[in-house]
Amino acid sequence: MGKHFGNLARVRHVISYSLSPFEQQAFPNVLSHSVPNVARRFASQVLKVVPPLALGYLIYSWGTQEFERLKRKNPADYECDQ
Repeated sequence: MGKHFGNLARVRHVISYSLSPFEQQAFPNVLSHSVPNVARRFASQVLKVVPPLALGYLIYSWGTQEFERLKRKNPADYECDQ
């Protein structure tokens, strides 16, 4: 009565390999390999990421302080108004 969904077409020259679920480990060496790997990758990227961010923060904070300074009125302009 027709072909089932998994057998609709014949695929040639495709090789697939699989491993039994009983032979594989779910999380092998998670703590012994992944934590040092994360630390190594983080350390290798810190010098590429932190300086532009620090420079951007310094420029932003300087700009905010300069804006607040320029926003105020100059008290010397109003000395003779009393």
